Order: sequence, then C-alpha cells, then structure tokens
Amino acid sequence: MASRSSFDPLLSDLDQSLFAIVASAAPATIADVIAQMQAIDALLPDNDGLKWFNRLYLMVTRQVDMNPPGGAWKNPGWLLHLDVVFAGLYFGATRKFLSGESTPSAWTALFESRFSSGIDRIQYALAGMNAHINHDLALAVNQANADLKIVPAAGGPEYADYFAVNTLLDEVSPAALAMLAEDALGELAEDTGKVGRLLAKFDIRAARVAAWDFACQLRDLPFLARETALVAQDVATGALGVTLLTEV
Repeated sequence: MASRSSFDPLLSDLDQSLFAIVASAAPATIADVIAQMQAIDALLPDNDGLKWFNRLYLMVTRQVDMNPPGGAWKNPGWLLHLDVVFAGLYFGATRKFLSGESTPSAWTALFESRFSSGIDRIQYALAGMNAHINHDLALAVNQANADLKIVPAAGGPEYADYFAVNTLLDEVSPAALAMLAEDALGELAEDTGKVGRLLAKFDIRAARVAAWDFACQLRDLPFLARETALVAQDVATGALGVTLLTEV
C-alpha cells in the first residue's frame, strides 16, 4: 500500500484528524502524552474501538503520573522517560497504520476492527493493551535503558518502580472496568461472564512481568536472533489480539 499523507482522500475526515494528532511533535513529557491522549479521546466517537483502549491508557497514565507509591519513585527520571517512550510506540503504530506503513500484527488486529459491530469496549481495550504491553513494552524498556545508559539490576530502583506500577494498575482497575461496562454490550458481557473470560485470556500484571523478562532476553541477543524473537512475539501477540476481539 502506498504511503498516505494526512490529506489523502483515502483517509476519512476522522482519520485525517487522528493522523494529525499522532503525527504531531513527539511527546517529551508525561504532560505531552496526556495531552495527546486527551485529544484522541475528544476526537473519537463512541463507536470507534480505539477510543476505549486510548481512554483506558489515559486513566492508567494519569494514575502513574499522580500517585507514586509511598509518595515518590525510586528513579523517577527513568520511569517517566520509559512512559514517554512507551506512549510514543502507541502513537507511532497508529501513525504507521493510517499512512499505510508496515504495522505490528497485534496493532493491525485492533485498527482493522475499530468500527466492527458486536465487539465490547473491554475487548477493544484489552486488545490494545495486549498489543502495547506484549509487543511494545519490552522495546520501550530497552530503549529507555539505552537512552539513559542504564542496565537495571534485579531488585534495583528501576526494577522496583516498574513492578510498583502493577499496584497502581490494581487501584485503577475497578474504575476502568466500570467505565468499559457503561454501555448495553458491556452490561451484557458482565452478566454472561464474558468479562471474566477475557480477563483470564489477558492478565495485565502477567503481561508486564513477561515484558520485563523479554526485555532482558532481547538485550543479550545478537541482531538476527533478536529479530527472530521479535517476529515470533509479534505473531503470538497478533493471534491473541484476534482472540480477544472475537470472544463471544
């Protein structure tokens, strides 16, 4: 597919506006990340599945920004830089898909289903989290480490901050689940046990643990082995994304 510009008629007016947001200056701070997510949230209609991943991600980012455990992070510079790099991969995947560039299969699964009927908000949200955590997070960790010339040690400040985020995820989960269940499909999903089945298929805590381990593995691999591992990870993540989006 040929690369598209933000003004290409192949893009809808909505997607031209979305492209303009994600193709703007790369975020440099958490405030920039939150502002970009807020712009996406304000733009996308309720029937766009990307809205629900973006809103969940916005809730989590605000929680991390405002509620450091014990009042302070061990290495705030590293964690905040990681969050900015991590968010940049989401914005970048969106930009690549809209411009017709090669996009990770897990992200493609979400983007191609954005306006499909019969898919619950929580399915979209979890499919996005699957793509972002299982595909992107290890890459973000290693990029943040390289940028700051850090090699995190098990039990060190970066390790402690990374895993402390899991506690914040637990704290935001009730409000997030309530937000995702506000429509009729969400209420039905809760009544039929669908939400439980989805959460059994994708556990955010477990995914973050696996992403840290994968980052450590990638760091020590030679180039060809690293590329092979990333391709395999993308295939597996894409398959899980499809599973999450097609759960009935």
